Amino acid sequence: MDNKNEILTQYLQRFAALSDKDIAESLSFWKPRKIAKGDFFNMQSMVCTDLGLVVKGIFRIFYSDPATQEEKNLFFFSENQFVVSFRSFISQNPCWYYIEALEDSEIIQIAHRDLNSLYERNPNWGKFGRVLAETFFAYAQSRAEAFLFFSHEKRFLKLMEEHPNIIERIPAYHISSFLGITNPSLSRIRKRLKNNQA
Repeated sequence: MDNKNEILTQYLQRFAALSDKDIAESLSFWKPRKIAKGDFFNMQSMVCTDLGLVVKGIFRIFYSDPATQEEKNLFFFSENQFVVSFRSFISQNPCWYYIEALEDSEIIQIAHRDLNSLYERNPNWGKFGRVLAETFFAYAQSRAEAFLFFSHEKRFLKLMEEHPNIIERIPAYHISSFLGITNPSLSRIRKRLKNNQA
């Protein structure tokens, strides 16, 4: 990834208004990583030791129901988002979920110990940590509220807004699982929306 530093600089400036000096201080800690489709960023029962910025590809966070062995998707992460099991990352306790690449993917990652050393040395990186925590809290609350207050159709539209073209990039059953509906229900929603646009 020849342009790693350029990608990081642009993203970190937008995400937490870090200065060029702040970002330069961190560059040696960020490492490029390729993850093939079907491979894992992190596994269930393992500690999530890295925070990754998705440069290319899409990931799902899921768990496997021990009673039924059914896989249930909880979150997707795609380009220009951080991928992490946040609770595991901040607590350094084992993760409850799997994080799997659904496409051949490229990320830039930083280790927990290195990020924490930046927090301790530089208050602007401390601000980054706060913004990161707020972002993942918002993801979790939005996910819970979507199931409380949104129809299936509205949850689908919100997903399309957050991850454009996801429906063309991954199998429909992953999206059905995320929405908490069956594949036929997803087909009906898509058909209805298409007819409404006609």
